[in-house]
Amino acid sequence: MNSIDSVFNDFSHLNVLIIGDVMVDSYIWGDVGRISPEAPVPVMRIKTEEQRLGGAANVARNVLALGARPILCTVIGSDENGRKFEQIMYKRGLEGNGIIQSKDRITTVKERLLSGSQHLLRVDREFEEQLNRRDQRKLIDRAEELLKGADVVIFEDYDKGVLNRSVIKTIVQMACDRGIPIVVDPKKKNFMSYKHVTLFKPNLKEIMEGLKVEFNVGDDQALSNAVGLLKEKLDIEMALITRSELGVYIDAEPEKFFLPAHIRAISDVSGAGDTVVSTAALCLALDLPPYFIAGLSNLAGGLVCEHLGVVPVNKEQLQQEALDNGLKVEGGR
Repeated sequence: MNSIDSVFNDFSHLNVLIIGDVMVDSYIWGDVGRISPEAPVPVMRIKTEEQRLGGAANVARNVLALGARPILCTVIGSDENGRKFEQIMYKRGLEGNGIIQSKDRITTVKERLLSGSQHLLRVDREFEEQLNRRDQRKLIDRAEELLKGADVVIFEDYDKGVLNRSVIKTIVQMACDRGIPIVVDPKKKNFMSYKHVTLFKPNLKEIMEGLKVEFNVGDDQALSNAVGLLKEKLDIEMALITRSELGVYIDAEPEKFFLPAHIRAISDVSGAGDTVVSTAALCLALDLPPYFIAGLSNLAGGLVCEHLGVVPVNKEQLQQEALDNGLKVEGGR
């Protein structure tokens, strides 16, 4: 029988190909002491600034934090923010052989202004158009090369244009041909394009928008019905639904489980989905059972919510919480 310790040790042997939209998450902290005489807005005096990796790059950071090797594949702008992104990436120990620069795009930056723990404003610099044909071909070719060493593939979709129906279909087929499991963290535009993947991880809002259905967030039967419809339409093996403060639901027919959230001091939910999909992908690559996949992912997503801003999960803390909560590793997929 596997143990929690052996699972976390086995994470270190995995190579994870992450394909999708990346961004720089910029944080500017300061003090607000007065209202501007020019307009009824607060005046913030800047004290500190920090840039972090966001989007698919935050998934890569979580994969790395859990001990596995992340292989990030994406397209960024050939611009100053693109160079800044690569600098942060290398500083965080991530590889750059899957990064493609394009003169036809800008690198996405989300700039947040905060006073203490209060979020005052967010300013986004982004380009959401689809890749041109040249960049699309480069992305597919690079992904095909990087698939050779991958144990699992994650599509991290933020609707910023790197992923579209053609790219998704082509890379999914290449992964399926090689027998590599595929995990998807979807967004609205490409929601119904991820056919034949292994694990699909939307949140409640995304599944309702994607299927064009509405139900009460606490209606377990309605959610179960919606997931059944989703699996039928996309022909996927399993679905993992994040439900915020209600926990998670996993459908891996015939096994279906609702797992409640653990009581936390929530500071910020940003990046929790990235942590969940990273953890689920590593568990899937090890062919662990659905209940364990959902249970460990649920714990991981909750842990990062205790921190302000987008941060990766702490491996040792997650391992200890899995032990403390009596999470068992039994059976197989």
